[in-house]
Amino acid sequence: MEFANRHRASSILRITRHYPAPNFVRYHDDVQQFRRITMDPDVMGGKPCIRGMRVTVGMIVEALSAGRTIEQLLADFPYLEEADIRDALAFAAKLAQGHEIRLAS
Repeated sequence: MEFANRHRASSILRITRHYPAPNFVRYHDDVQQFRRITMDPDVMGGKPCIRGMRVTVGMIVEALSAGRTIEQLLADFPYLEEADIRDALAFAAKLAQGHEIRLAS
């Protein structure tokens, strides 16, 4: 548990390699940074969220897997942008593949 808290505090997750994507920024040549994904213990229990809002990456991925379209999500959450949804998907993909991810500070 102590490792998990320290790990969450640094907002870094492990990776083996990286792939370029539009919403990524290279960080020290082997870690990519997500500018739109944040983790704050005071927001949604520290789950990865879109730009500090109470919309989690999990909510976006779950809605898309249930058949919602990006256009429908943008109508449901008018304060989101298409790039937010795409970044959430890229974040989830990197996390599922075991890649290291650096979040915006």
